[in-house]
Amino acid sequence: MSSTPDYSLLLSIANEFGTPVYVYDADTIVNQYKRLTKAFEPLHVKVKYACKALNNSNILKLLKHEGSGLDAVSINEVHLGLKAGFTPAEILFTPNCVGFDEIKSAVELGVQINIDNISILEQFGNEYGDTIPCCIRLNPHILAGGNKKISTGHIDSKFGISIYQLRHVLRVIKTYNMNINGLHMHTGSDILDAGVFLQGAEILFDAAKDFPDLQFIDFGSGFKVAYKENDITTDIEELGKAITDRFLEFTKEYGRELELWFEPGKFLVSESGYFLVKTNVIKQTTATVFVGVDSGLNHLIRPMLYDSYHEIINISNPEGKQRIYTVVGYICETDTFGWDRKLSEVHEGDILAFKNAGAYGITMSSNYNARVRPAEVLIYKGKAHLIRKRETLDDMLKNEVAINF
Repeated sequence: MSSTPDYSLLLSIANEFGTPVYVYDADTIVNQYKRLTKAFEPLHVKVKYACKALNNSNILKLLKHEGSGLDAVSINEVHLGLKAGFTPAEILFTPNCVGFDEIKSAVELGVQINIDNISILEQFGNEYGDTIPCCIRLNPHILAGGNKKISTGHIDSKFGISIYQLRHVLRVIKTYNMNINGLHMHTGSDILDAGVFLQGAEILFDAAKDFPDLQFIDFGSGFKVAYKENDITTDIEELGKAITDRFLEFTKEYGRELELWFEPGKFLVSESGYFLVKTNVIKQTTATVFVGVDSGLNHLIRPMLYDSYHEIINISNPEGKQRIYTVVGYICETDTFGWDRKLSEVHEGDILAFKNAGAYGITMSSNYNARVRPAEVLIYKGKAHLIRKRETLDDMLKNEVAINF
């Protein structure tokens, strides 16, 4: 569906469920999962889906059915995973800057713990010694990613323990007799060059020599998907072969087999998603023709936050004459989805579809301007299923507590 969308199906979804609405195609998600795992054959790669990208329970269950594990970054994401049917052993917990109480809660649930700072590592060692294994997230100091806000492995990043602090880490581990069963890194998102992964891999392989009891090495993710026509993307097959060959060499050097883990989020779900909105107004100024739609940065913040590009299609008039528009939202703040876009002629009431809306859309949405969050629909086996109701004003007010004045 992502490459040749069925506009009639999308229009029927907009008519049945209203707009704005997020729509996901299950086949696209499954195909991406299979493509990823096949790229690393003959290794049996363990995929830990980064559910911060899209955490609807139905999506989690779909990926669980395909054999995926889960990467969670908050204790509530852990609970979402457990409710979706993942076993504790299938969940990797990789929080950042959380209190130790949250770490202890995750330990009590039995999930795999991933620690990314020395303070928490010391507290963990003092509390559990060698009784609970943990993974360590290292910062390799590699600048990678399509936007500075999603680059996580550079020297100024808050993520991970600096590779230059490895000796300190080893002293902490020895002091508390800790059981370290994994090493982890994540350099950022939208990485194109397989060499970046290999560079990071060599850093982890070198560090692994000081950890004799490892069970897995986790390379995070960051695979780039296409947002524009002819966009350069991560060649996952080329990357798979390069990493597989080097990983097999390393395990021989290490002396035994290890598991290879990845944590894709956007790669699995982004291209599955469409965000459908309705055109409220066509507003022409002295310089610009605006298409104002029934949504805004409260529903899809990525263009304003990351300057991200989402292709926009007028699915009500796909063969119409091409004109230039700037597509904006209804929030009382500048919320531009796309400047100077060539669209088939747009009329008030037309339905526009934003492509590549499966990742970090609904999960980053808000109630800004007292607007409700949109519905979500999953296309599964050719049929549209409502998987989240549209919010109501009552939903927004339910946690308020009234006082008497």
